[in-house]
Amino acid sequence: MKTIINSRTRFTEVSTHVIGWGIVFGFPFFFINRGGESIDWMGYLRHVGVPLSFLIVFYLNYFILIPRYLFNERLREYLLLNLALIILMSGGLHLWQSFVFSNHNPVKPPKNIPPGWIFFVRDMFSMVLTIGLAAAIKMSTRWGQIENARREAERNRTEAELKNLRNQLNPHFLLNTLNNIYALIAFDSDKAQMAVQELSKLLRHVLYDNQQTYVSLGKEMDFIRNYIELMRIRLSSNVKVETYINIDPDNRTEIAPLIFISLIENAFKHGISPTEPSFIRIVFSETNGEVKCEITNSYHPKAETDKSGSGIGLEQVSKRLALIYPGRYKWERKISEDKKEYSSKLVISI
Repeated sequence: MKTIINSRTRFTEVSTHVIGWGIVFGFPFFFINRGGESIDWMGYLRHVGVPLSFLIVFYLNYFILIPRYLFNERLREYLLLNLALIILMSGGLHLWQSFVFSNHNPVKPPKNIPPGWIFFVRDMFSMVLTIGLAAAIKMSTRWGQIENARREAERNRTEAELKNLRNQLNPHFLLNTLNNIYALIAFDSDKAQMAVQELSKLLRHVLYDNQQTYVSLGKEMDFIRNYIELMRIRLSSNVKVETYINIDPDNRTEIAPLIFISLIENAFKHGISPTEPSFIRIVFSETNGEVKCEITNSYHPKAETDKSGSGIGLEQVSKRLALIYPGRYKWERKISEDKKEYSSKLVISI
């Protein structure tokens, strides 16, 4: 893909040069001589020296002087070489025109013709403009290349950071799940065995699909259903879990993998009390190009001595959202005034 883009850029650059100089060299055909007749080929040859000198000055700067001197901060040498080039080309052009016009123009020039030095100064000034044009085009091309390189470096940095976050998320997810299974072993070994079986189903999604940039929304919802069922295994009867996933299992909308799992983990971590009635309500939907995840749960913050989680899950979500969906998401989190209910609403524009 990059090769195709470079080829197109190169073709556009060459085409622009060909068309531009074609116009310059074709311009003398629009002149008419003093007799009112269109310019002939001999007249064209007399005028072609001017655009030819501009072409030489332009490409000497474009290919040699600007890259070797101006871009290497050798400004003094660049200016001196261009000054010598302008004097040399202007002098040569003046001699060429004097020779051609004196040998091929038998008509005596009018008395009111301006002195020759005016044409000499005009040609020098035109060459200065030509050099400025060459520098402007070359510098704009260079700035474009620098900007493309910067964007490529930024893209690589973003991809590396996302990969690092994904690599952190896998052990974080596994650690939280194993903690739940460990708690089950103490009071219900049969449920613990079931949890291990459910975990094996989830690991395929975590270990393989998580390495992709996007997965289908239907597949991600299937993973979330399985994860919630895994979490239900160790819940007591005083915990009510409601799940409403209003998304078709065959939904092909692309979503970043595991972008919601830390929100659900957080609900199970802080929404359940071993002694008090608790609830968790999870709602997923997709409407008008927006995927919504709304989670409400009873709020039972863990004690500082609780080491069941390191607290990096929500931080990872925030970082991944900023990298994958910049300016395309809205995440609202709040605790009710009575400190008994926590809610999280994440809306992603696809």
